[in-house]
Amino acid sequence: MSTTRPAPVTRFYPTGGIELAVHEWASDGDGKPLVFAHATGFHGRVFDAIVEAFPDHPAYAIDLRGHGQSRAGPIDDWRVVASDVADFFAQAGITDAVGIGHSMGAHTLLQVAADAPERFSRLVLFDPVILAPEFYGDGQPLYTADNPHPAIRRKRDFASADAMIERFQTRDPYNLFDPRVFADYCRYGLTQAASGEGLELACAPEVEASVYASSRSNGAIVETARTVDIPVLVVRAQMTNLNDFKSSPTWPELANVLPQGTDLYRPDMTHFHPFQDPADAARIIAEWID
Repeated sequence: MSTTRPAPVTRFYPTGGIELAVHEWASDGDGKPLVFAHATGFHGRVFDAIVEAFPDHPAYAIDLRGHGQSRAGPIDDWRVVASDVADFFAQAGITDAVGIGHSMGAHTLLQVAADAPERFSRLVLFDPVILAPEFYGDGQPLYTADNPHPAIRRKRDFASADAMIERFQTRDPYNLFDPRVFADYCRYGLTQAASGEGLELACAPEVEASVYASSRSNGAIVETARTVDIPVLVVRAQMTNLNDFKSSPTWPELANVLPQGTDLYRPDMTHFHPFQDPADAARIIAEWID
């Protein structure tokens, strides 16, 4: 993969009471815009290695609400995240883009494609958090203040990015990540600590836990998917169970309810496919947009 593409410019878009950070790569090529949305607990710069494979395309990697440089508190409704992204598209004037989403980011882009059809020409969804309809039930949170998601106990303070790299590089699932992607995750996933000493996770543990807790909040997403009439590639990883972060959360029938859906099952990959093998993820994207 190429390593010559210049670093992105980070711009901020006001939406929903926050400033949404978007990392933007200009291009002199004539390729369609590529818009990337990340998984829970991560940030837009985890896609740097993939973006570099597409120098002819302007690219945008979003830090979703409460992640990266998009500073915000916990959420209780995933549709707020989609609204942020739709506002960004409107302000930036982007249409006919190729959306590339991973996990919660893939769910978000599908919702945006339904709400604003002109924004996308096609989508590549790596293991979207869109489960079978019965999962959503009455939409009540999966976790509560008395029984929070385990992510709330995540270590938040680090002396440096190198300290974070050293702590996690041999731990599951980070030991599966491509070394470049893992380093980008750590280096761009920290911010100045509120205490003024050292660094802390840009996605605070209480924010990450709130995303998992509210994962039933957009219960209409399966019916919404039926309205997205553009080519959509659903890339699914190995499936074990929902308590395994490496397992695919994607409803196997999702592609069948999409008017132009295509299912790509990759049991050789975990839920972290774009991080495990960014070159393979870039190949899949390139084949889908050609």
